[in-house]
Amino acid sequence: MDTTTTVIVVAVALAALVLTMAVVLLVRLVRTRRDLRRAGLPTGPRWVFWGAVLYLVLPTDLLPDPVYLDDIGVLLLALRTISAPLRMPNSHKSPAVTESKETNHSFDSYK
Repeated sequence: MDTTTTVIVVAVALAALVLTMAVVLLVRLVRTRRDLRRAGLPTGPRWVFWGAVLYLVLPTDLLPDPVYLDDIGVLLLALRTISAPLRMPNSHKSPAVTESKETNHSFDSYK
């Protein structure tokens, strides 16, 4: 094989690999959203999910489509945004009820 053929074969292989990564991320995004909805958890704004899907599908991109790196970045950002409620610790804890020794009144204290 000559050099041109080798470069073309390598470029096609890399493009196929990056496209495969984008499709895997899209499937992971769809499954995460579906699982969160089934569990009754918030999935974030709907436009994040649909915007990421449309960005992958539509031909208008920041980088030409054979590259797919911008598509992967958008999918990763959407996946991070949608799954953010799973990573957040409980922001509200139930208050502990404490009794005052001096007045025998109970009051709520947030710890």
